[in-house]
Amino acid sequence: MPLYNYKKQKQMITYDWNCKTVDAYVEQGGNDDVVYNAHWRVTGTKEEGGKQYSSTNIGTQTLDISDITNFIPFDELTNDEVVAWTQATMGAEQVAAIETNIANAINLEINPVSITLTIGEPVPPVE
Repeated sequence: MPLYNYKKQKQMITYDWNCKTVDAYVEQGGNDDVVYNAHWRVTGTKEEGGKQYSSTNIGTQTLDISDITNFIPFDELTNDEVVAWTQATMGAEQVAAIETNIANAINLEINPVSITLTIGEPVPPVE
């Protein structure tokens, strides 16, 4: 059972964890296609005022394969399983930090504190 739900809502932001891309050893310890590294992509989305806002963080997480007791063949793996492995390896603090970073980016998109302007062009209206 995963430690964290790969798709959850927090503060009206939905977080979608995608760990479908992985690196695998062709053979390791008598098993074929042993996943040792997950490429994760977390996208947070929030709807406010009829407009959709989103932010994405990406990275990789090396998985501990030193003691594989319940090997799952690659063709039977699911995104949920790899997300669970990835989040368990990261720990709750790092998972929370990633989601907080996404929430902060979305909140800055909704309520910007800085804008880019071009000299000689009108200032765009505030939405």
